[in-house]
Amino acid sequence: MEHFVYFCAPKQPLNTTMKFQSLTIAALAASFLVACGPSEAEQKAAREKAVADSIAAAAAAEHAYTLDAATSTINWAGNVTGPAPYGHKGTIAFNSGTFSTQGGFLKTGTFEVNMTSINPTDDAYQPEGSKQGTKSQLIGHLSTADFFDSANHPTAKLVITEVSGNTATGDLTIRGTTNKEKVTDIVITENADGTVTATGKLTFDRQKYGVAWKHFMKDAILADNIDLEISLNGKAAQ
Repeated sequence: MEHFVYFCAPKQPLNTTMKFQSLTIAALAASFLVACGPSEAEQKAAREKAVADSIAAAAAAEHAYTLDAATSTINWAGNVTGPAPYGHKGTIAFNSGTFSTQGGFLKTGTFEVNMTSINPTDDAYQPEGSKQGTKSQLIGHLSTADFFDSANHPTAKLVITEVSGNTATGDLTIRGTTNKEKVTDIVITENADGTVTATGKLTFDRQKYGVAWKHFMKDAILADNIDLEISLNGKAAQ
């Protein structure tokens, strides 16, 4: 029994030494980890970089939309010159369209317009029932070969080919003739529910598209430029 006690007595100091060594190593490891971990300033910088990267990724993302033809429209205006100048204005509808945005700006777009939907909305014509200058007569005349020849060319088309800020360049096709035109003052509003609105302006010279009224005064009383104000509504493409 005494021998057993004598043999076991030295174990206590040995265990204390080992525990001390273990605690010392753990403390050193903890100190090492703290010393080598990111500082508060580094953590803040990392968080700010993550936010900046997220914003940059969102700005770089391209969003595709399908045109809502039922609620989108084009307002047009043309002027008549001469001794008693006046003008006509109205609306025309879209058939279809797709477009995309990037960073809040228009990027691409293809739109088809229904040329049989020309609708004057001004008061510069005579009431129905009079012999000349009625609204129905104006619609009929604009649909003939004197103007847009809607029977043979029922659609017009605009394809965006280049964008610089709030101005886009595109190929406009009317009566089978295509020319480069600019859409200016473009404003894009994208909503959290996946819808988008866009507005812009386009002015084209009707003579470039063969929209030339054959009249004894020829085109002297008609201004060449036709002004368009475009209003688009769209939803995220599926």
